[in-house]
Amino acid sequence: MAVVQMPARRRHMSALRRREAIAGLLFVLPWIVGILAFTVYPILASLYFSFTDYNIVQPPRWTGFSNYTAIFTSDTDFITGVQNSAYYALISVPLGLVLSLVLALVLNLRVRGVGIYRSLFYLPSLAPPVASTIVFLMLLDPSHGVVNVFLTTLGLPAPAWFSDPSWTKPALILLSLWTSGTATIIFLAGLQEIPQSLIEAAMIDGAGRWQRFWKVILPLLSPVVLFNLVMGVIYSFQVFTQAYIVGHDTGDPVGSTLMYMTLIYRSAFKYFRMGYASALAVLLFVAIVTVTFVIFRVSRAWVFYEGEQHNA
Repeated sequence: MAVVQMPARRRHMSALRRREAIAGLLFVLPWIVGILAFTVYPILASLYFSFTDYNIVQPPRWTGFSNYTAIFTSDTDFITGVQNSAYYALISVPLGLVLSLVLALVLNLRVRGVGIYRSLFYLPSLAPPVASTIVFLMLLDPSHGVVNVFLTTLGLPAPAWFSDPSWTKPALILLSLWTSGTATIIFLAGLQEIPQSLIEAAMIDGAGRWQRFWKVILPLLSPVVLFNLVMGVIYSFQVFTQAYIVGHDTGDPVGSTLMYMTLIYRSAFKYFRMGYASALAVLLFVAIVTVTFVIFRVSRAWVFYEGEQHNA
């Protein structure tokens, strides 16, 4: 029986591909190790600890679903944290999207010195959250803050902001809009990718500015809107630094700044209930995954990709 030998050229190509594959794996190995050590392992460990009674000092003791039962039956702060985080997400995310899109449309205009304005609008996003929050605490001071002094000068009522439970969450939402520069830059990049020929064709057809925006620009920008929406939702559910600086771990005043992440931090690092904090973290992970999944499912009706056809 004759033995078919592989041609020398094919053997050389196979060896070259193996070397390239090995080199590629070596290049991505630090990333693989990092994601396994700092993402996958913490997620699996949190899932395990959520079924245990663990206080760091003593070994974890398996307790089954007792942590989850306690969350839904005996923890009154859980409802407060969920309500505050949901309120923050439902208001801050849409406002942030609208503001970022409007700023991107303005910064996309071909005017002199527009690069300077783009840098200025992005700079607040580079400020650390702690510094931004402290600055806002001074700006929104009920007695001597610049904002209240300005409102009083205009004859308008001056809210107590971070001292009044009814104004603390609006103040935190206002603080979140201060860092809209990142989403603005992403929207701006999406706007600059839209073919100018399509906009000019709409102008020739007699479309006005609003029609061009609604019928041409916004549909072509919808994938960018989806990206910023998902990232905004994920971030809003995990807001912690600003709320902690304002209300500490008690959510002062009257629990109005008690966010869900504050509950996790307080359970883990104040009361050392790592198992309970892990259960809270697992529920947060499930909530974020569920909301993200729903957003992606709904996005099929309003997100348009290049080359994709949608039936009216």
